[in-house]
Amino acid sequence: MAKNYQIAVIAGDGIGPEVVRQGLRVLRAAAEAHGFQVGLTEYPFGTEHWLRTQEIFPDAAFAEARRHDAVLLGAIGDPRAPVGLIERGVIGRLRWEGDLYVNLRPIKLYHERFCPLKDKKPEHVDMIIVRENTEDAYVQKPVFEHQGTADEVATQPMRYTRKGTERIIRYAFELARRRPRRQLTLIDKANAVRAQDLYTRVFAEVGKEYPDVKTEHAYIDAACMWMIKNPEWFDVAVTTNLFGDIITDLGAMIQGGMGIAASGNIHPGRCSMFEPIHGSFPKAAGKNIANPIATVMAIAMMLDFLGEKEAAAAVEGAVAELLRSGRIRSLKAGEHRTDELGDLVLDQLAAVKA
Repeated sequence: MAKNYQIAVIAGDGIGPEVVRQGLRVLRAAAEAHGFQVGLTEYPFGTEHWLRTQEIFPDAAFAEARRHDAVLLGAIGDPRAPVGLIERGVIGRLRWEGDLYVNLRPIKLYHERFCPLKDKKPEHVDMIIVRENTEDAYVQKPVFEHQGTADEVATQPMRYTRKGTERIIRYAFELARRRPRRQLTLIDKANAVRAQDLYTRVFAEVGKEYPDVKTEHAYIDAACMWMIKNPEWFDVAVTTNLFGDIITDLGAMIQGGMGIAASGNIHPGRCSMFEPIHGSFPKAAGKNIANPIATVMAIAMMLDFLGEKEAAAAVEGAVAELLRSGRIRSLKAGEHRTDELGDLVLDQLAAVKA
């Protein structure tokens, strides 16, 4: 009997509905080709819904969404809403209340013409950043003292727990063990942010259980420098929430930009959420110029998480072939129509299946 996966879909703001539409076309095609089924539950949450109803993500809908096998998110963000309100209420809630402690960001170059670095080719850029997703300053409440005066003080602490630190480091070791190079780099700033000594100690302790994995260490400033100079040094890296957010966007540009970068927000064995990492790009909304490839790559990540490894490889492989062959000329918005890129991926999937 064919497996039937239940997917919650939050298209969100701006270009979100357009790129999600193409991603779902690819998902349905992959399901048909590889013998499984998908059921979709679409939710309206985002800025437009909030403006109409003042609802962000109601408790009942949140609980229902979490009963699905996975969540596909398009994009959240709109200047008509207060900064961070909808982002934290939708993305943040899914990550933090869903305990999606792994933010997984593959950084892979498929053709050298997409890389802004001189003389770097696909064999030089193939890494995965494992970012802790539920701790650090992001989840702490900001405090403003003497607000609006010359003596104002703002604080939002970096807070780490042993449990949170150990489980993300262990996940990264397991991932590194499954890759050919078996190398894991810890990225922190423990020389200046002494609270991150917890990462240093736990990394060393857990590493004793993985003698087959080579370990490296880099402070965040040096890691950013080396990612530009020698990206081939990195295989799997693990880091904190704040530093992971920064360095993965740097990595996205190395692989060709936000138009191809996808991420998974994962808790193994639980409903997890997958998304392109670009913004909502409100100025492009409705113009059929947004690049949906990052969403297609998020679909590939979701399929891999669901255990549909062949389908995941087929979707990623279709994108890779389109990039290598030049049929996708550019990853910049406007170079191709949104639906044109969806058509190209579907055609390539069909050609491989045939």
